[in-house]
Amino acid sequence: MGKKGKEAARERREQRRREVTHLRTVPYEPHQRWWDHLERASARVVAVVTGANRGIGFEAARQLALHGLHVVVASRDAERGQVAAELIRAEVPGEASVSVEWRQLDVTDAASVKAFAAWAAETHGGIHVLVSRFPSSSLLLVSCRVNFNKGAENSVEFAEEVIETNYYGTKRMIDAMIPLMKPSPYGGRIVNRIGDVGLRDQLLNDDCLSEELIDEMITKFLEQVKQSNWPSNHWPQMYTDYSVSKLAVNAYTRLMAKRLSDQAEGQKIYMNCFCPGWVKTAMTGWEGNISAEEGADTGVWLALLPQEQSTNGKFFAERCEISF
Repeated sequence: MGKKGKEAARERREQRRREVTHLRTVPYEPHQRWWDHLERASARVVAVVTGANRGIGFEAARQLALHGLHVVVASRDAERGQVAAELIRAEVPGEASVSVEWRQLDVTDAASVKAFAAWAAETHGGIHVLVSRFPSSSLLLVSCRVNFNKGAENSVEFAEEVIETNYYGTKRMIDAMIPLMKPSPYGGRIVNRIGDVGLRDQLLNDDCLSEELIDEMITKFLEQVKQSNWPSNHWPQMYTDYSVSKLAVNAYTRLMAKRLSDQAEGQKIYMNCFCPGWVKTAMTGWEGNISAEEGADTGVWLALLPQEQSTNGKFFAERCEISF
C-alpha cells in the first residue's frame, strides 16, 4: 500500500471512529432496553465482568452499570476488584446510583471458576451477561486479555500462560456459566474476544470445525514453541502467542454459536466475537491509538443489542461486522 493508500485508510478509520463516538451519545429507546423489561418482570439483570479491575474490562463494567444493569466486578486480585467497584459507584453524579458489587475470580484456576459459579447461582440464581475479559437468556462477552509482548517484541517465552488464560480460561468460563444463563424472551448473547496453514483452513471451515481441531492447533503450536521451530511454520508473525490464542477463541466462538443456534425460543443464546482495537492500556504499554472507553464500546453494544438486531457467530469491530 502506497502513501496515498495509507492516508486514505487512516482517514476511513478516523471517520468511522467519529461515527462510533457519535453513536455512543445516542440513547437507547425505551423499547430497545430489554434489560429494563426484565427488571419490571422482577428479574434482576446481572452482568458479570471478569478482569474488570482495569482497562477494557473496567470500562465494560462501568458502561454496563451506567446503562442500568447490576454488574459484578470480578478480578483475580480481590482488593483491586473492590477498588474498581468503588470507582464506578463514585462516578455517578448527584442522587443517581448504579448497582455494582465485586468478587474474586481467577479464570486460570478451575477451583476458583467453580466457586464463583456456585456463588453466582446461590446469590443471584444465575446471570444474564458474562463479559469475560478481554441477554435475554444470557449474554456472554469474552475477549483475550493476556499479552507479554510490547512494541516490536515477539517472544513466545510465556506462550503456555497466554494460551491458558486467553483460550482455556475462556472455555472454562463458558462451560461454567452457560448452565447459569437465565431464560428470557430476548435471547442470550455471547461475545468473545491459526499458524499451520492446513489447520487454519480447516478452522475457517464451519463444516470441519470441532473442539478437538482447535485443541489440536493449540497443542501443535505449543509443541513447536518447545522445539523452537515455530517461526518456520506459518504462525502469525506479530504477537504470535497472543494472536494464536485470539484465533482459537474466534474459532471456538463460531463452534459454540453453531451448537447453541438450535436452542428453543426463550432460551436462545447469541455468541459473537469483537476486536477492541489497539487500545491504550497496560497490556499495550499505553501505545494504543484509542482509549479503553472506545475499546469497550463494541462489546457493550453487542451485549445490549435489541432482540430484533441479534446476530450469531460473527466478528465485529467498531460496531461493524468484519471477517474472521
